[in-house]
Amino acid sequence: MGRRGLLLLAGALCAGPALCAVSAEEAAALRTTLTPMGAERAGNKDGTIPAWNGVYSQMPAGYRSGQRKADPFAQERPVYTITARNLQQYADRLSEGSKALLKKYPDSFRIDVYPTHRTGGAPQWVYDNTLRNATQARLSAGGLKLEGAYGGVPFPIPKSGHEAMWNHLLRWQGEASEVSFRTYAVADGSVTMTSQNRVFQQFPYYRRDGSAESFKGVFLMNRVVTDGPANRAGEMLMLKDAVDQTSGSRDGWSYVVGQRRVRKSPSLAYDSPNEGTAGVMNFDELQVFSGPLDRYDWKIVGKREMVVPYHGMKALAVADEELVGPRHPNPDHLRWELHRVWVVEGQLAPGKRHVAPKRRVYLDEDTWAAVLGDIWDGQGQLWKFQFTLGTLVPEMPGYLAAGGGAVELVTGNWAMLGLTNGLQVVNRMVPNRPETFFTPEAMARDGVR
Repeated sequence: MGRRGLLLLAGALCAGPALCAVSAEEAAALRTTLTPMGAERAGNKDGTIPAWNGVYSQMPAGYRSGQRKADPFAQERPVYTITARNLQQYADRLSEGSKALLKKYPDSFRIDVYPTHRTGGAPQWVYDNTLRNATQARLSAGGLKLEGAYGGVPFPIPKSGHEAMWNHLLRWQGEASEVSFRTYAVADGSVTMTSQNRVFQQFPYYRRDGSAESFKGVFLMNRVVTDGPANRAGEMLMLKDAVDQTSGSRDGWSYVVGQRRVRKSPSLAYDSPNEGTAGVMNFDELQVFSGPLDRYDWKIVGKREMVVPYHGMKALAVADEELVGPRHPNPDHLRWELHRVWVVEGQLAPGKRHVAPKRRVYLDEDTWAAVLGDIWDGQGQLWKFQFTLGTLVPEMPGYLAAGGGAVELVTGNWAMLGLTNGLQVVNRMVPNRPETFFTPEAMARDGVR
């Protein structure tokens, strides 16, 4: 086993959420054998995963932020296809949920595997901050409080499950953005558009003109406006997530249509059903996992080469009715690739309650975004298959895994969000807004019904 393998093994075996110190010597690997974000620079032995050559930042002629993202790989064809008949041949490269979906729908679901492209990364200033974080970031309060990190991945060489999950929560998604999308829920084969939303996001942790000293602790500000269907138009939600999660919840507010009132809503977290998905997904299932980490003990299971959904521009370009099938996403429009991922498992923490006592999250090594997820129910049965739809955002620059959904493997009901076909503003990088925009008072002022 080489030096890199020993470092990975040490990271995987570091027990509990406590910080295992990363030395300056280890951190120096971020300039040599590792990418600035902590991935392995080299490709794999058989060449099916290429070497990393830098973040994707190619702007097509005439392109403006917010337009549909170009697909530079549109002419490629699958290298191979995985079905229920040959899944045993590829079983070690599939998540439990992927295998379960192939077995449940052997005649309609398949996995088309395309050539792998490693487009993830960030601007140089994020790399510089990540290198600094590697030796300065630390966790306390059982892994629920992050200190000493700013403006980059906090633990590019993770030694515990909590560190890896903090990397996911604090992955690079730009400084501020505006996103429009639709969400669908499918029950008993019947497809319903449950919401159309505009989301205003701001990441104070990633302010380029900020600093660790000026950072106030809130890393995400998220305000959601519902534009449809008509019976939900005007609804608003707002969430704020902080690097100190010891309070055991998150700050959330909702605007009540018809009352012109804003209410504090601590239920916008954990296993509270998300109304936008008709309850198929819970709030902490958005983007595979979001919100506080305190309900679980997190452990790094290992690092694997796995077939995962990646570069979903093809899926986002087709009409919704072509993509959203009666049982699962239409495999004709899904692109899967072979990537190295960190496998992190969450087991229900002592004294905590959650409808899903066990879950597994698969973190892309190049971006730290969760690209797949498995969820088990209270009876130990595999319950949900989670997936993402990612896209290239050259003006960010980088790869953004934001859309996706979940399939309930027992009932067959499922939900998908992040669909953008026909919308004017898909995902636009915008200047930072005044922090007063993300306040209950501003929500009440902007309410229209």
